[in-house]
Amino acid sequence: MRIFLFVIVLCLLAAGGAWIHAGGAPGPVIEISGPEAVGQIGDVTVAVVSPGGDLDRLQIALVQGERTTPLFDSPVGAVAGAPGAGADAGAGIEREGEDRVRVTRSIGKRAIPSLVGGNAEIQVTAVRPVLFGLRQATSTLAATVEVRLIPPQVAVLSLHHFINQGGSEVVVYRVNPPDSDSGVRVGEIEYPGFPASGAGIPAADPGLRVAFFALLPSQDVAVPIQVFARDPIGNEGTGSFDFRVFPKQFRDSRIEVDDRFLGRVVPAILQNTPEFVVENPSDLVASYLRINRDLRKLNNEKISSLARETSPEILWRGPFKQLLNTAVEAGFADQRTYVYQGRDIDHQVHLGFDLASTMAAPVVAANRGRVVFAGWLGIYGNCVIVDHGMGLQSLYAHLSSIGVQESQIVEQGAELGRSGATGLAGGDHLHFTMLLGGNAVTPIDWWSKQWVEDRVLRKFIEAGAPADGGSAAMERVDPEASAQRLADRVAPR
Repeated sequence: MRIFLFVIVLCLLAAGGAWIHAGGAPGPVIEISGPEAVGQIGDVTVAVVSPGGDLDRLQIALVQGERTTPLFDSPVGAVAGAPGAGADAGAGIEREGEDRVRVTRSIGKRAIPSLVGGNAEIQVTAVRPVLFGLRQATSTLAATVEVRLIPPQVAVLSLHHFINQGGSEVVVYRVNPPDSDSGVRVGEIEYPGFPASGAGIPAADPGLRVAFFALLPSQDVAVPIQVFARDPIGNEGTGSFDFRVFPKQFRDSRIEVDDRFLGRVVPAILQNTPEFVVENPSDLVASYLRINRDLRKLNNEKISSLARETSPEILWRGPFKQLLNTAVEAGFADQRTYVYQGRDIDHQVHLGFDLASTMAAPVVAANRGRVVFAGWLGIYGNCVIVDHGMGLQSLYAHLSSIGVQESQIVEQGAELGRSGATGLAGGDHLHFTMLLGGNAVTPIDWWSKQWVEDRVLRKFIEAGAPADGGSAAMERVDPEASAQRLADRVAPR
């Protein structure tokens, strides 16, 4: 009996010691990471380390003044896997190894409308089970984050903006703070701004910017156009400026597609584009429609992606030059209906000029720039794309051969290759277009010395660029003659 009582006493003492020891067990290790400041957007990440990843509860809250906003509150067992009923649906939970759990939560004003400017505190409480779940160990941690809700400021400095539908324009503006992302938004399309020093404007302050933009032929002439500036935490400021839009009528055309044409272009395109798979290559009409629709879309996405490789400095010199001694076989933004055996089978927009002269004619650079693409590009066949800086590029398609390499600097008039009938070409010609931000725009503007002077260089001169050729883009510009042409253009009729 004494031995039994002794054993019971020992067990009670051991249990008491274990209970006391468990009460002093360390709680989970908490880490809080995220940006020093949040605005419209911003995330906070909380990582918790607990043996075996066991957590009874994890609470995360944002405290600002008297207001507390729960960010995450998980009940027993919910933290270890997917969120349970008590977990915030806006939080992302990940298990990182056996002992670590990570929770990410948006804390910007878009996620928390009650957020105000100033400081806020992230408060975290984590609880883990100890002594077989009979006791708990708790840890707390707090971190301060700055809330900034004042948007960047942006103001347009240039005057007299005239936008042809399908054409280009440029604005000179100032943004503060200078490191904000900025540019021009036309509808849903954004065109980035670049430091004005890249346009040859000497001693330009850090906030002075230049942005080329376009009104695409597919966009309504009443589409909203504004400058914008956005900081890294999502605060955005916008500004308006004076502009006038000139609507354009685009030609309708019908393109006859016959078996001879299909037999020539479809197998060649599929052979040179192995990543593009059609269900039945022997069905030339169905394959052609997939090429004309789906491959065209993929090719245009590739072209658009090349806009990211543009130089922040203007590389071109003066007006662009149309390929000499060529006849225009098709114009920009022609609305094409494709006809097979008397039946309309497709409709696409032709975003370029088809220029034809002699077979395998030399194709030369319309202006100075850097080659960013030289190779096969689906419907465009052998293709060269030259970057001219600040989002402006030129495209040369359907070439029979290519004579340049990517990253090569070419001068105006340098041979890029020879004309041909590769891709979806009906015969030997050059498909040429200008690109702005990866979007096709009419070359007519850029071929015009008067347009380049009045619409582009005039604004650079007014912003401080020298009129004697000091700007990289400039040939000799007569500012008085340019001003007179501008006055003639805007005078009432």
